[in-house]
Amino acid sequence: MGHTSLEKLIRLQKKTSNIRNICILAHVDHGKTTLADCLVASNGIISTRLAGKMRYLDSREDEQIRGITMKSSAISLHFTSGESEYLINLIDSPGHVDFSSEVSTAVRLCDGAIVVVDAVEGVCPQTQAVLRQAWLENIRPVLVINKIDRLIVELKLSPQEAYTHLQKILEQVNAVTGALFTSKVLEERAVKEAELEGAVPEGEVPELSGGEQVYDWSAGLEETDDSHLYFSPDQGNVVFASAFDSWGFRCAHCVIPLQTHNHTHTITHTHKISSKGKKPLFVQLVLDNIWSLYDAVVTRRDKEKVEKIVASLGLKVMARDLRHSDPKVLLSAICSQWLPLSQAVLSMVCERLPSPSEMSAERVEKLMSVGTRRFDSLPEKTQQLTQAFLDCVSEDSAPVIVFVSKMFAVDSKALPQNKQRPLTQEELAQRRELARQRHAERQATSQIAEDPDSASAGGAQTATPTNNTNTGKEHAVLKPAEEEEEKKEHFIAFARVYSGVVRRGQRVFVLGPKYDPALTLRTHPRYLSLSCSVSPSLPHSLCLSLSRFLSPSLCCCVAAISAGIGGMEDFILKSATVSTSPACPPFTPLNFEATPIVRVAIEPKHPSEMPKLVHGMRLLNQADPCAEVLIQETGEHVLVTAGEVHLQRCLDDLRERFAKIEISASKPIIPFRETIIRPPKVDMVNEDLGRQQKVAVIHQAKEEQSKYPEGPQVDSGGLVNLTTPNKMATIGVRAVPLPEEATRLLEGSAELIRTMEQFSLFAREGKTLEISQKTLEQIQEFRTRLEGHLQGWKWRNAVERIWAFGPRRCGPNILLNGVEGYQRPSVWQCLEREKEKPEAATLRDFDNSIVSGFQLATLSGPMCEEPLMGVCFSVESWEMKLAPQFTQQDSVEEETASRQGSENSDNETRAAVSGESESGGSNEAEASSSSAGGQSRWRGDVTDCYGPFSGQLIAAMKEACRHAFQAKPQRLMAAMYTCEIMATAEVLGRVYGVLSKREGRVLNEEMKEGTDMFIIRAVLPVAESFGFADEMRKRTSGLASPQLVFSHWEVISSDPFWVPTTEEEYLHFGEKADSANQALKYMNAVRKRKGLYVEEKIVEHAEKQRTLGKNK
Repeated sequence: MGHTSLEKLIRLQKKTSNIRNICILAHVDHGKTTLADCLVASNGIISTRLAGKMRYLDSREDEQIRGITMKSSAISLHFTSGESEYLINLIDSPGHVDFSSEVSTAVRLCDGAIVVVDAVEGVCPQTQAVLRQAWLENIRPVLVINKIDRLIVELKLSPQEAYTHLQKILEQVNAVTGALFTSKVLEERAVKEAELEGAVPEGEVPELSGGEQVYDWSAGLEETDDSHLYFSPDQGNVVFASAFDSWGFRCAHCVIPLQTHNHTHTITHTHKISSKGKKPLFVQLVLDNIWSLYDAVVTRRDKEKVEKIVASLGLKVMARDLRHSDPKVLLSAICSQWLPLSQAVLSMVCERLPSPSEMSAERVEKLMSVGTRRFDSLPEKTQQLTQAFLDCVSEDSAPVIVFVSKMFAVDSKALPQNKQRPLTQEELAQRRELARQRHAERQATSQIAEDPDSASAGGAQTATPTNNTNTGKEHAVLKPAEEEEEKKEHFIAFARVYSGVVRRGQRVFVLGPKYDPALTLRTHPRYLSLSCSVSPSLPHSLCLSLSRFLSPSLCCCVAAISAGIGGMEDFILKSATVSTSPACPPFTPLNFEATPIVRVAIEPKHPSEMPKLVHGMRLLNQADPCAEVLIQETGEHVLVTAGEVHLQRCLDDLRERFAKIEISASKPIIPFRETIIRPPKVDMVNEDLGRQQKVAVIHQAKEEQSKYPEGPQVDSGGLVNLTTPNKMATIGVRAVPLPEEATRLLEGSAELIRTMEQFSLFAREGKTLEISQKTLEQIQEFRTRLEGHLQGWKWRNAVERIWAFGPRRCGPNILLNGVEGYQRPSVWQCLEREKEKPEAATLRDFDNSIVSGFQLATLSGPMCEEPLMGVCFSVESWEMKLAPQFTQQDSVEEETASRQGSENSDNETRAAVSGESESGGSNEAEASSSSAGGQSRWRGDVTDCYGPFSGQLIAAMKEACRHAFQAKPQRLMAAMYTCEIMATAEVLGRVYGVLSKREGRVLNEEMKEGTDMFIIRAVLPVAESFGFADEMRKRTSGLASPQLVFSHWEVISSDPFWVPTTEEEYLHFGEKADSANQALKYMNAVRKRKGLYVEEKIVEHAEKQRTLGKNK
């Protein structure tokens, strides 16, 4: 197929049923970009000889050097099938786990996906991840089993063995899809059972005498049809291919039989083919033919047999290809004509994948249901927009609905308006005339130089070159300004139009993630003016493809296509929903598989260039969907990335593209968590901790208390009593470790806890926050599960007594109310629907001070100022000795503060609706506002010499929590990666060596069937992961490459404060602890970075310096 003009692609946009929006998904190095090259070559954009070698869609230099895709790129292709013409918008996505956020941005814009699987490696971790992402976004996938040539050339499998191997790969892929389908069906069945109040659901056995229930989980699965979900060659949704050799086929369009001198296959004698003991039909008619072709061309290089194969297939092969020294060139020339890969893949895409007009109502409702809202709870005008999605109408009367998945940074030179356009005939004639004049002037000047006698006659002729020189100077003056404009970075919004027509200069609303259409429809029912929660924008340029070159500017973009929209960088940070209707809700946020965990502090080499660094980091934050830019309390500019490769790419972009200055990056900032555990029964050398040793520790603590009688009082059970400096309040706090299951539950339920906290905040201000029934059910389930994890006498009624969560009011730590006789509103009041009753109790007036002290204590622990995790603080006593005038003054000013807080909350709500405030910052603001509010109430006459009483209470609560934490065995928690490595048997020992050197722990090891590859699953601390991939590749000569994904937090078993004391301990560890304490090493490293005190010897072996003169 030849090159397709832009006008033809624009004309094809108008027929929605013939548009396909697809993306290519796969594990790293499974052949996505090579496959994309073959598809691009089918449109004549690149040569078919360069397909697979050019990597056309990898437009970045570092992508070409590393050989992996780092940015998703899009291109529009034209395909003809019979009499129908199709427009295919193709997006090539990365396969490396560090860039999985780019996969999320690509999947949201598509209706279908091509999943590529390596025929040798099979289903890998990222294959499972991309299948899960496609499932979550409700897009339909098709399968391409790539690199089948490796089965022939590398593994030397016979056709029968390859047939069995391909069957197993299909089973593996279908098993992943089946697991996703099963979880969905069971979830839907559980919802239906919850709706049937009191009735025994179908397939469920009534409750037994022992209190247990038995469920028939297969009941829902048998009723649901799942035949369309799986990949099967007879359904036409599987292509067998070798993208590097440019061939591929589907069983629906089966292979033409080869007829050579020594074997002939026809489809006659069917009874012989299907008889017992014979080869399967697929092997006889398909694989045998391909194997014989490879044998003739690559293995034996039999020219006579090759010529007969070419003649029997009716192909035309150039003489230079037949003479070429590389047999792969001849093989590609034959296969690209016999089994064209682009024809097989694109025909499968057009037949099996849906058009934009076939979008399911389920996907539309899922896109429009943000956060805790249900689709049924959205306003009626918002629900009516569903029809605009389903119809996908490209009319001016239809509402414009666009989703921007990311902002794409481009140079000014790459913009369509800055490209050189083709010259017209008149312009070409003018340039020819100018060229003739310049040539005549040059000849005249040379004649004057040769004949000095005619200098006087040439005076008039030399005027023109002088004028040209002046003109050149004028151009030189203007050149720096033009260069500065060219160097400026521009952003193109990578978007999908779901409804309506987008035109240049059109006014649209940019809807942030916290925008609420119900609030806007109430305040502006007739859309007469813009609400504060949306921003008007004017897109000034539109383009069609986002590959190496942007298409020329378009006048409009119709529904169902993916396009680039310019002029939105001032309104959109990373992603947003754009619409002409304020009734449109923001789309659900993107599902990111990788969590940003790697942090570095960045500073410029020259301090005067700090403004450039700040500007460059702002551009980087906008251009990368996964990168985060923070400014810490210490003033450090911190960059947060998903992994080591992602970090390196971001630093290169910052140096060469966005900031364009020399920068220095710190060593990676490793996050840790602090926690406590139950008292261990043995010490570091596995010796029993007897009662005498415990009593000695208690006596030592009491001696320290006697030295500082004004300090906290700690009893043998770990209860800490602390009095405020003015002696008016005493707090008793005890720290207890939370069960591991409860900690994980709290960590995974942060959004629900934040919703509960927001409801409580509204209730304190006398307002009502509407929460959907689905969210209430989730909160109830969260409460039930938490009660199940907190079992035992010491956790009696603990869930009912929860005072707050922390840090930032939604963290994995709990504050319990154990004060006798003190009743306060429950954190579960959204379930109870009880309004908060005003209480005149003295303790209630200072409730926020206790909570603020708890938030500060959990935000930075005593070990190395890292956040706490899995700790429960129980306030067991709280005594107040306030004078009456203190209480009265406080209660009066409490009302004033609450009114001010109400106004502030309104402002915060407006900011949240507009999407300008982030959750982390708002939560920190809540903690600081409560303390600031308390301090402002005590700036009157009641302030004593120790400062405001509320501030004293906050400080006392914080110190009491820290001392209660220190009274228990303290431990560090390290961030852990899940590591999956594929390696051969000969390098298995080296892999284990690298893992053990870096504190890794192998979970399991299994051999991949049909290959000599082993799959090793391990966990590795994030602190030890830097340089791990490079070291692994060096030690194994490139035969093993790890995939690292953040998994969980894990307690480091060693005690950071333990030192050897007995003779046995010195025997095991030595005086200088020959085996280093890993937890102490991590803790001291964090304390050094933060400027905290570190107890260590600076000089270990001091000797008097001796000069050379004294030694003589």
